[in-house]
Amino acid sequence: MAEAQSGTGLSGPQRAAVFLLGVGEKSATEVMRYMEPREVQLIGEAMNSLTSLTNAQVESVMKEFHRQAANLNPLGLGATEFTRRVLTHALGESRARSMLSKFMPGDVISTGLDALRWMESSAVADLVRDEHPQIIATVLSTLEDDHAAQVLRQLPAELRQEILFRIARLEQIDPAALEELDGILESQLGKRQASPARPVDGKGSAAAILNRLDNQLESELLDALKQRDEALGSKVAELMFVFEDLLAMDDRSMQRLIREIAVDGLVIALKGVDEAVRQKFFANMSARAADMLREDIEAKGPVRLAEVESHQREILETARRLADEGEIMLGSGDEGFV
Repeated sequence: MAEAQSGTGLSGPQRAAVFLLGVGEKSATEVMRYMEPREVQLIGEAMNSLTSLTNAQVESVMKEFHRQAANLNPLGLGATEFTRRVLTHALGESRARSMLSKFMPGDVISTGLDALRWMESSAVADLVRDEHPQIIATVLSTLEDDHAAQVLRQLPAELRQEILFRIARLEQIDPAALEELDGILESQLGKRQASPARPVDGKGSAAAILNRLDNQLESELLDALKQRDEALGSKVAELMFVFEDLLAMDDRSMQRLIREIAVDGLVIALKGVDEAVRQKFFANMSARAADMLREDIEAKGPVRLAEVESHQREILETARRLADEGEIMLGSGDEGFV
């Protein structure tokens, strides 16, 4: 089954973990400083899962990195973060933030909001659960989608529908709301930083959060949103991406996606899906890999629905990432890149 994983038998996060383990603690630490919280979590979990590696696997990962790095043009990559770090080292955090706000207002995020991104979802939920729904919606719209979904899941059921409705309606974060939010963070975290207004894709955020919830809660919240505002709910539904949507991918994109998927996770994700979805995967593998995948699915015992949905969401997140990187297209071939 290794053919389905770039010839290494490792998922994307595992390959990144192998590389970081290979370059040593000091270099790995420096690299991870530039990663998003969710990326750090995924790679940390991957490091913990690597119980044994062959020399061939390590060599393959290093060669892949060398090949990709050789083709990269470093100019312009991470320019915003580079500028922020240089000015912070040169001027100090306070003066650097003041200067950055003059020419990069949309990129200067309050230190309090930045701190929330590193907090456990339960801690964020405890922090905001008694606040006004608009404040909670503002908080969730600034978090990564998966993180926001975890926070939403831990809030009282009677709040969820109202919060999702407010997220979906967001087009710009109100400076007054951000000031109020900073007041909360000042008392709870000891941090305060004025933040400028910035545009928000509320409908997209709502769709992404719904995609990361279990099916029952997703349906419940989406139905409630449509009942409250049919046009808004329909637009959010259009932006959602479900596992069956993979059927619309072209073969080249599907083959690229399969190379990023861990086989064990794919076996579980394909349990209980329509045969057409399975055939989409089989058709884009070698005959040997497809036969082995069929055997693994048949041999797999009963699996909890929640586990199936979890692995399906991981595959969808991988597909979104590859689409964002321009590696694949989501949808039929005559549609534009997503």
